[in-house]
Amino acid sequence: MTPEDIVAHYDLEPIPREGGLFRRTWAGPERADGRPEGTAIVALLTTDDYSALHRLPSDEIWHFYLGDPLRLLLLDPDGTTRSPVLGPDIRHGQHLQLTVPTGTWVGARVAAAGAWTLFGCTMAPGFTYEGYEHGNAAHLTARYPAEAARITELCRP
Repeated sequence: MTPEDIVAHYDLEPIPREGGLFRRTWAGPERADGRPEGTAIVALLTTDDYSALHRLPSDEIWHFYLGDPLRLLLLDPDGTTRSPVLGPDIRHGQHLQLTVPTGTWVGARVAAAGAWTLFGCTMAPGFTYEGYEHGNAAHLTARYPAEAARITELCRP
């Protein structure tokens, strides 16, 4: 299977601002506040793109499906940082599923020596563009200086 096969199979489209390609595969019923009860997407990243640092108003669960491992950068509200890897090698610390807590900045890139990753994200309540907050490199490097290089590579204007 190639990235082109996946794009054709799921009819993937660009993710606005964040990067990568995606398709929403499920949205739950609408709540009183206009958000869906939950949402799920499939997404594809290749080595020539990345998921820009962003944060959301609900927990976001990331799921590994196919391809190469995906290296995430998590910038926690308490000032700590983590770099978990989504991938199939759970015996060596990779995650098939990982929850990014509310308010945590997250960005991702296909791991070194990889070519592409097919993954998914699930949220409840569901994703809306109004809840998406795009990362600013200057603000984030000031808050998390030890991760300045990775922050810079995972931010876009």
